[in-house]
Amino acid sequence: MISGWGLEVGGRQDWRLVPAALVVWPATMAGLLLGWWWTAVAGLVGVAVGVVVLVRFRGRSALARWWCRGMAWSLLVCGLLVTLAGTVRLRAVAEDPIRALAGAGASAVVRVEVTERPKPVFSAGFGGQQGGVWSVVVPARVVSAVVAGRPVDSTGAVVVIASADRWRALLPGQLVTATAAMAPAKPGGMTVAVLRVRGPPEAVTEAPVWQRVAQTLRAGLTDAAAVLDPEPRGLLPALVVGDTDELPQHVVEEFQAAGLAHLLAVSGSNLAIVCVAVLLLLRTLRCGPRTAAAGAMLALAGFVVLAGPEPSVLRAGVMGAVGLLALAVGRQRAALPALAVAVIVLVLWDPAMAVSIGFALSVLATGGLVLIAPRWADRLAARGVPRGLAEALAVPAAAHLVTAPVVAGFAGEVSLVAVVANLLAAPVVAPATVLGVLAAVVAPVTSWPAEVLVRVAGPEAEWLILVARHASGVPGAVIGWPGGWLGGVLLAGCVGLLVAALRRRWLRTLVGVLLTGLLVVVVPLRVIAPGWPPDGWAVVACDVGQGDALVLATGDAGRAVVVDTGPEAAPLDGCLDRLDVSRVPLVVLSHLHADHVGGLDAVLADRAVGAVGLSRAREPRWAWEEVRSKAHEAGVSVVQLTAGQRLAWPELVIEVLAPDEEEVMPRAESDGTEINNASLVLRATTPAGRVLLSGDVELSAQARLLDARVDLSADVIKVPHHGSRYTSPELFSAARARIALVSVGAGNRYGHPSPFTLRLLARTGALVLRTDKGGDTAIVATEAGPKAVTRGASRAPPGRAAKPP
Repeated sequence: MISGWGLEVGGRQDWRLVPAALVVWPATMAGLLLGWWWTAVAGLVGVAVGVVVLVRFRGRSALARWWCRGMAWSLLVCGLLVTLAGTVRLRAVAEDPIRALAGAGASAVVRVEVTERPKPVFSAGFGGQQGGVWSVVVPARVVSAVVAGRPVDSTGAVVVIASADRWRALLPGQLVTATAAMAPAKPGGMTVAVLRVRGPPEAVTEAPVWQRVAQTLRAGLTDAAAVLDPEPRGLLPALVVGDTDELPQHVVEEFQAAGLAHLLAVSGSNLAIVCVAVLLLLRTLRCGPRTAAAGAMLALAGFVVLAGPEPSVLRAGVMGAVGLLALAVGRQRAALPALAVAVIVLVLWDPAMAVSIGFALSVLATGGLVLIAPRWADRLAARGVPRGLAEALAVPAAAHLVTAPVVAGFAGEVSLVAVVANLLAAPVVAPATVLGVLAAVVAPVTSWPAEVLVRVAGPEAEWLILVARHASGVPGAVIGWPGGWLGGVLLAGCVGLLVAALRRRWLRTLVGVLLTGLLVVVVPLRVIAPGWPPDGWAVVACDVGQGDALVLATGDAGRAVVVDTGPEAAPLDGCLDRLDVSRVPLVVLSHLHADHVGGLDAVLADRAVGAVGLSRAREPRWAWEEVRSKAHEAGVSVVQLTAGQRLAWPELVIEVLAPDEEEVMPRAESDGTEINNASLVLRATTPAGRVLLSGDVELSAQARLLDARVDLSADVIKVPHHGSRYTSPELFSAARARIALVSVGAGNRYGHPSPFTLRLLARTGALVLRTDKGGDTAIVATEAGPKAVTRGASRAPPGRAAKPP
């Protein structure tokens, strides 16, 4: 029996409600994906099956008759509900007039009710646009709409995309008016349109009192967490209420790679932790089961309000409420019926749940805990494993096993470290959550007890960050897998075959031998001797997405010069870790666009840095102030570089070719081209040959270099501006490079690299290497000259970028 995870299950499970859930869920899914009429068809099939079972299959025993009647009546009732109520709702959504107007690209004045808290959208910096959260997504419901002076009758669900500074503070329940450009919503859901709003919300009403109270509690937790370091400060509100606003983006990515992303959103585990804590407290005070369940129900309701009416919170709340009701009436082992009831109620109440990946993961994970984990824990305990350890191993393994096919189909990858990472994280999640909830409750009353509670929760948050960072950094932690339905079904088949195979002793032995063989062969190839970085690397172009970041070896172990830092810290940090770079005598920022300076924290945070080198350009101003502030905080000096300077290390010499002292620097009103043309142009002499580092120089700056007869000859050229079309053939002719490096993000919306530039390079005979295709790219020295070695493209999607300069 598993009891330490918020569930108490064991023995024979009651399956009577499961067929009804399997009618409601697929029927609604079919209606959303294929057409509303399919819901009626599937619901009537369920009704027919219920009638047949009720009439024909009476069973030979009283138990069998009881089971058949229960299943049949649940099929009849749920089939009729989904046929009548579900079909009406889905048809109304399909025929909503806003949907047709959105398809035509109409504009409207809309009055909407906010239904969920605004969700921030992180954008990686590019050009003069600073990286960060500049927009929010606000789920809402239409109250009224006017298109071309005519009212439109609609109450459909919409998604509002608006600026963060004006819309981020809205709360569920508030009514707002805005002028919006409408666009079609993604098919297969309940949303009828996407509303793009540029202006501020108007005629904003006051939020309901409980929402204002909840916001006060959330703000109190955030304020109290300010006593912690930046990373745990952002993680604690995410653990407690799913608020990731203050959590650094690289930490979010580490949790995703480690299979711990579920900790950053409110789920059933949060509710289970809170409810179990209240239950234990009330039982310690000798309250009866029903009183304890009622107290836990109140705590559950309060936590749902605190976290906000998000879909994940509501589905967890329904599941917890049904479970507590079962406890109150004395049926502690009714977890499977509780899960079936949760599925039926949630899908009928919100049909969008039927196509929600989060909902599917929640249901599957709970089912794994109910059906698989207890048996695995019993078998491990029977083989001598301590009971607590057996449960700790069985729970994450079962949850990961049943959810892996959905994750693989959705994300196109499989995590190999998720089970171990969750096992290591589990002991501290409950204490951190309970302490965070207590801090949120007391913070509005008095601050110092909340700060004490937060300080006690701090080590737990730091441990979770440590686990995520090391798990995500394991070579081969995430492997690629076919995406879509095919990939999910394929992995489900593999998992099913594996489980079936493990039921026979000789197959278990065979699987053990195969896994041992894989460990002997794959681990040395992928971990012990991963082949990266290659021996003797002189230059590495890091795969940092749509930006530049190059690392030049100095000849001293662990010591390298970094030229540009990309748009975000995490990709560069990973690249430097893989290269084992711990000392950086100089960070050169070719110019102050966000895709070249955004990852500066990766170098300054955990490495010894000598100086940050810049040209005389100080635009964009925000970037200059940010670089100067970060360097000051790290105790690193900022130095100016200009043409004619020469910097040397044992196996590296850097010459500054441009700009010179006489060149006019960009002003505050300068556009992106002027800032690009002020880029530092460097030539590095390395054991692998000469490397021309051209920043983002465009045609006029290239012409100045050529007119001044600057020696641009090199063995390797870093192609300017991510392969933009604004590159002259004469530049490539002057360089005469054998290898051309293009640092560019996969799927970028700027058309980089330009086909025109690629054709120019092809005419020179240079080998073109792109980071979006080959990932980190190293240049190594050989007797025949420079040789390129690629690590392989990252599967991570590129960050969103702003409009190009």
